[in-house]
Order: sequence, then C-alpha cells, then structure tokens
Amino acid sequence: MSKRKRSGITWLVTAIWGLNVVGLVGLLAGVMYFNAGGQPVSEPQILELATAGTPSPTSLPEIYYLPTITPNPLTTPIVAFTPTPLVLPDGPRPIVIGYSVSGRPLEVYVFGQGERQVMIAAGIHGGYEWNTIALADELLIYVNEHPEIIPSDVTLFVLRNINPDGDARAHTKEGRVNDHGVDLNRNFPENWQAEWDRDGCWDYAETTGGSGPGSEPETKAVVNFLSSHRVKALISYHSAALGVFPGGEPWDEDSIELAKALAKVTYYPYPPIDTGCYYTGTLADYAVSLGAAAVDMELRNHKDTDFKENLRALKVLLNWK
Repeated sequence: MSKRKRSGITWLVTAIWGLNVVGLVGLLAGVMYFNAGGQPVSEPQILELATAGTPSPTSLPEIYYLPTITPNPLTTPIVAFTPTPLVLPDGPRPIVIGYSVSGRPLEVYVFGQGERQVMIAAGIHGGYEWNTIALADELLIYVNEHPEIIPSDVTLFVLRNINPDGDARAHTKEGRVNDHGVDLNRNFPENWQAEWDRDGCWDYAETTGGSGPGSEPETKAVVNFLSSHRVKALISYHSAALGVFPGGEPWDEDSIELAKALAKVTYYPYPPIDTGCYYTGTLADYAVSLGAAAVDMELRNHKDTDFKENLRALKVLLNWK
C-alpha cells in the first residue's frame, strides 16, 4: 500500500473517532442540563448552619408538642383550648412561672411593690372548680381598676389558674385533675402520701396524688415560685361549701387566725365542715412549711364567684400582718 493511501485511511479513522468523542461529550452535557432542571450546572453551595443555642427571630419555641404512641386519655389538645378569657388592657402583663403537662402557661399577676407579700391561688382543681378562676379574674380586674386598694408596703400575687389542662378538658368532675390524672392539691411535698383513706374525701372520679411529692410540672412551678419569694399569707380557692381550712398538720396557729378573720367577713364556715377526710399534699400545707399563714377557702357552690364576699376577703389578706 502506498504512503498516500495509508495516510488517507489514517485520516478517516481519526475523523470518525473525533466525531464519536464530540457526540459523547454533547450527550453527557445534555443529560446534566436536563437533570439540573434546564439550568446550567453551577458549583455546589455550602449551607451555613446556625451555631447551636444561638437564637434567631425565626427560632422554634423551646416546647414541642409531639404525638405519642399511647396518648394519655386525659390529655386535652392545645388546639382545643378555650381558656377563661382575661384582658387587662392597661394592666400588668402576667409572669409565666411554668407550664402544665400539656404545655399551657401558669400565669402570675403582680400588683404593688411592697416588702410584705401575699398571694391568691385559684383553679387548682381545674374545670371542676372553674368558678374559682372566674373569681380570680374578677378580683384582678377590680385591683387593676382600683390600684389604691394595695397598701404601699404590700405586693399582691395572683395565680389565676394552677390547672389549665383540667380547665380546658371539662367544667365537670372530669376537669378536676391534670393531664396525668393527678389531683394537684394532693401532690405538694408537705405531708404527701401516695394513697390516702378516701372515706369522707372527694371520690367521684379516679385520682392520684402523683408518682411522688411534687411530681407534676404544675406543682413544681408553684413550689419554685413560693420557695423563691417571701409570701406571708396565702388563700388557695376551692369550691364548694365546706368553709375555711387552715393549713398545717396540725393546723398552724397563724393560719387559724387568718381563717377566722376570713370567715368573719365572708360567712364561710369556720371551723370548716368535717367530712372525715384526711387531706394530704396540699398547697396550704406547703405554704405553711415555708412560714406563711395559709388557708384553703371554699366558695358556696360550683357556679357563683361570691365576688362581694371575696372582695372583703381580699382586703383582709392585703392588711394581714
């Protein structure tokens, strides 16, 4: 074969391979183009992650409501919560001292700046005693409109609803306990018992005192608040009709005097009606253990707030020495 002929064949083979290479490159470019959604391929982007623990305006809340495989049958979903409304347009904003089992806030309103601290607590039995929450709201509105009622040496704390989960669940006996099925007025760490003789005690539905003293988040919130303040007198509101119960086991002398003074202006019975119940783990007992004069005070029924009587009771509390 001549050099010219061999040279022509070599050129033809080279041209064919060149076309194949060009076609293959074009095919790969087309695949990459369409895989990128019709956009030119660019360099990969490096995402900058926020430093752990650094808040931002769009940070998620610290409390998450995650579904469980076996939800507590007492749990009241957040979306279904229609709380007893309270609006103080020109008043103080409440302090959130903690959260319930299902993440609802426990709110304390503060009036005055004196060294002598007194407190009202309501709603410990949730929706079953909803009228105590309604009373707390009426008192809050009154104090906000009449700030002169607060002596200059007094600070008043009002915890309007200790058991918001029970209040959300029902305004019947089913609303008495929190979302763990615990009676919060049996869960405080003073004189706590896992079980107690139910004779003479409230026994219209199943309740417990908790897995241990102060086991519930609502109880812990109140315990932390009281232990970090110097409350000298406390009324824990209940319903209905049994009277005024001094805290302490046996009854504390200062609490007895407070109970007598409150009974005198409200006409609630003192000594209270004795049903034979032995009360354990109560808020009043815990407050007494911290040095406060404290009472459980029962409204007349489950529907009225007895506002006029309890406005007089508020004045007794504010001037308690």
